[in-house]
Amino acid sequence: MKHNQGIYEKYIKRPRDCIIALTALIVLSPILLIVAILVRIKLGGPVLFTQERPGKDGKIFKIYKFRTMSNAKDSEGNLLPDAVRLGKFGKLLRSTSLDELPELWNIVKGDMSIVGPRPLLVRYLSRYDAHQARRHEVRPGFTGLAQVNGRNAISWEEKFNYDVQYVDNITFLGDCKIIFQTVKTVLLREGISSETSVTMEEFMGTQEST
Repeated sequence: MKHNQGIYEKYIKRPRDCIIALTALIVLSPILLIVAILVRIKLGGPVLFTQERPGKDGKIFKIYKFRTMSNAKDSEGNLLPDAVRLGKFGKLLRSTSLDELPELWNIVKGDMSIVGPRPLLVRYLSRYDAHQARRHEVRPGFTGLAQVNGRNAISWEEKFNYDVQYVDNITFLGDCKIIFQTVKTVLLREGISSETSVTMEEFMGTQEST
């Protein structure tokens, strides 16, 4: 099923995203500054974590986040496991989603939308099946349908099904509902971790049933 843009997605969604993101950057600038200072003090530099992620149609862009992990290494110079490097401060940033605030700039730039499938790792591109790959038919989002329906506490397959469900049902009211549900999810700190990881296990592809 090919994705067809409606009037809202074609003419309203992008301008609205830009206005909201710019306004949020201005209003939240004191918080952004405070978090940046705390990250520099507690975790060192650089303050921002950048990484390549696939966006709409698989086009690669650079995502911006606040650092949440230290550079702690073992005696042989290898980085310690994520759970060790994350620490209490990093966990706090992630649980409150403060680490993701710099993504507002990605929204302004046009890399992302406020609502859409979350941008994942570039190496996952070759692991999606045809259904899962449809998540890239739209701009990735700061939040999305999967994030308000379990976040990291649900399976990859469930996440991708929510992503494609969103792609096929983009509406103004739907986006508003997801935004308000996101506020609730963040305040309640729901679905931050999976059962076996501090965030989410790596996606290795979906095994076909025989």
